[in-house]
Amino acid sequence: MTRHARNCTAGAVYTYHEKKKDAEASGYGTQNQRVGKDSIKDFDCCCLTLQPCRNPVVTKDGYLFDKEALLEYYITKKNEASRKMKEFEKQKKKDDDHLTEIANAEKESKVNSFLKSERNIYSSSASPLIGSAGSSKASTSNSVSNMANGKEKQLPSFWIPSETPAAKKTIIDKPDTTVYCPMSGRPLKMKDLIPVKFTP
Repeated sequence: MTRHARNCTAGAVYTYHEKKKDAEASGYGTQNQRVGKDSIKDFDCCCLTLQPCRNPVVTKDGYLFDKEALLEYYITKKNEASRKMKEFEKQKKKDDDHLTEIANAEKESKVNSFLKSERNIYSSSASPLIGSAGSSKASTSNSVSNMANGKEKQLPSFWIPSETPAAKKTIIDKPDTTVYCPMSGRPLKMKDLIPVKFTP
């Protein structure tokens, strides 16, 4: 292949023209674009509103904010954190109630199994009342009803989505109550803000 061929790749030198052509084709590399005035905010503009600050304050990291916008952001984040904390506490209380319910059911099942084992000690000929109760129980065990044999405790109502077997429980993690700076991502404290006065 000659040196001036169209797709000459045998050269030892990767020229500037070839590099530029490959960068344009691949979409990577440095792009020669002039950034307009709309892309860069002015020096005295707030980082949240991108408007000139009326009451400017600076964080420890050097980010400029309008005090009103920053207070609004701070209050919004605090309200959101308190709402999430309430949901978390509600879930925790529900879990505790569920655990106590399971413990009570286990205790009740132990009592029932104890009574059943005690009932088996007596013979059916010793007491005619126990035999009649047993026969009535046998008749109800063959019932076609959906609520027979303790099924009402398994599935009280299939209309409730949380009671259906396919419904999965969403677990909420404990929320973080600290408010972070929207620019630096560090914890934001109102006492650390430094007021600024611009002079021409």
